[in-house]
Amino acid sequence: MTTTHYTTLISAEQLRALLPAAIVIDCRFDLADVAAGEAGWREGHIPGSHFLDLDRDLCGPKTGADGVFRGRHPLPERAAFAATLARCGVTPASQVVALDAQGGMYAAHLWWMLRWMGHERVAVLDGGLAAWTAAGGALTSEPTAPAPATSPYPERTPLARTIDATALAARLGRAPLIDARAGERFRGDVEPLHKAAGHIPGALNRFFKDNLAPDGRFKPAAQLRAELAPLVGTQPVSEVVHHCGSGVTACHNLFAMEIAGLAGSQLYPGSWSEWSADPSRPVAQGA
Repeated sequence: MTTTHYTTLISAEQLRALLPAAIVIDCRFDLADVAAGEAGWREGHIPGSHFLDLDRDLCGPKTGADGVFRGRHPLPERAAFAATLARCGVTPASQVVALDAQGGMYAAHLWWMLRWMGHERVAVLDGGLAAWTAAGGALTSEPTAPAPATSPYPERTPLARTIDATALAARLGRAPLIDARAGERFRGDVEPLHKAAGHIPGALNRFFKDNLAPDGRFKPAAQLRAELAPLVGTQPVSEVVHHCGSGVTACHNLFAMEIAGLAGSQLYPGSWSEWSADPSRPVAQGA
């Protein structure tokens, strides 16, 4: 039995060698058409793969018990996500592979969430569904049955770190902030989704798609390190905070840093959607 396991990227060929032992989770999504991801999965997916929907399965209530808005895609309660993982058959020993058809933006988010749950053996399919089919991988429209009833994924020490709005506000001017949104949204030229345009003061912009090569796969580790290290500067990587519009694409930058050997940074899950909802919080505009 092979003991090989993957914790960042996995190629289509490597995944084929692991099947059917690996648990494949498809998390395709489209912000403009929220039903498109699951519809695409039903039309054709890697045999045996499970589908998890961003809104239904990977988020919690947008408003907390205290009535405060938590952002557009807040993290679910850990117990709820543990039950979701159990439905996919995930145990601490499982090799999980996340994929999408959007350049890894949702797969990297799921990768981060599993790390948040304390799960180490999780990788992103490099190049996503397109890479799978290009390598001759089969697709099926046959539904995947939920895993047999098991206990929820056990409580484990998180392997990923978060920071909330209050703690971040206290660190403005000291913590390196990296915003994964497109430049026009970071600058405040446009803001189609949230209450204010602009960015958190002091943030630097790294559009998440800049982590990808033209073929849709992630750039080599050395290239990512050369591009990302200047954003970190002289601060410890552990002080870096990633954010975006709602805490999803920020994970793409966090994942790229992991590939580059810059591990240990933090996620602000509420991101701009939460930050901008409170008019008392400062806002910056421009580059």
